[in-house]
Amino acid sequence: MSALVLDGKALAEKTEQELSARVTALKARSNGQQTPILATILVGDDPASATYVKMKGNACTRIGMESLKVELPSTTTTEQLLAKIQELNNNPNVHGILLQHPVPHQIDERLCFDAINAEKDVDGVTCLGFGRMSMGEEAYGCATPKGIMRLLEAYGIELAGKHAVVVGRSPILGKPMALMLLNANATVTICHSRTQNLPALIKQADILVGAVGKPEFIKAEWIKDGAVVVDAGYHPGGVGDIELKPLVDRVAAYTPVPGGVGPMTINTLIYQTVDSGEKKIG
Repeated sequence: MSALVLDGKALAEKTEQELSARVTALKARSNGQQTPILATILVGDDPASATYVKMKGNACTRIGMESLKVELPSTTTTEQLLAKIQELNNNPNVHGILLQHPVPHQIDERLCFDAINAEKDVDGVTCLGFGRMSMGEEAYGCATPKGIMRLLEAYGIELAGKHAVVVGRSPILGKPMALMLLNANATVTICHSRTQNLPALIKQADILVGAVGKPEFIKAEWIKDGAVVVDAGYHPGGVGDIELKPLVDRVAAYTPVPGGVGPMTINTLIYQTVDSGEKKIG
């Protein structure tokens, strides 16, 4: 029997229709004067980052909300970026702030991330937001792991009591992913580059999340039959972090690459911006 395909692209499109209706209602409540606004900050001229920012702006347009594009030169200092973030924090018409990662080397990225007001941290990158999320308090979750959680929920994947293995420990993916799964009552193992006996640990996974950043690093033979496989990687050639092709007939469910996790990341960013807008405008 073929595995269930966890189609992030389809879920993102369905969610956009729902968000469009929410944005329309918000505009109506303010007599057309206000709409949720996401401010995107792009520092430097990295082409990949510029593409990601453009995609996020396009997603805003599709649901009828606005984006405020802030572009700063690659020579920007930490102090200059902090000043711009503070300006956006103080702007009552801005409901979400996204600082595109990575920033040029001379900037203290963590300091700048943490300067974003918690109520506008719709990308879930601040230490305060991470701490609140990990404690089960109200916070906007980091966009990719939160998107994965929304995808698993939409397809009715049972998490409570299951053994989830997360391969990767980055502050914006692996670590928050593990805490979200733990908060959903899964038993969680976090693996990384120095983990010993990695194949044996992966073999135990009822739910596997590949977030290691290396193409097809996780081999199909390491994964047990009937597992739920989530691949958060994307590399040239259209492959992820997991060797997926041999798995499609023996796992319970999997995210395709592309079209699985990727669309849910941007969708979650927009979803959380609309939520922030509703709290301020509504």
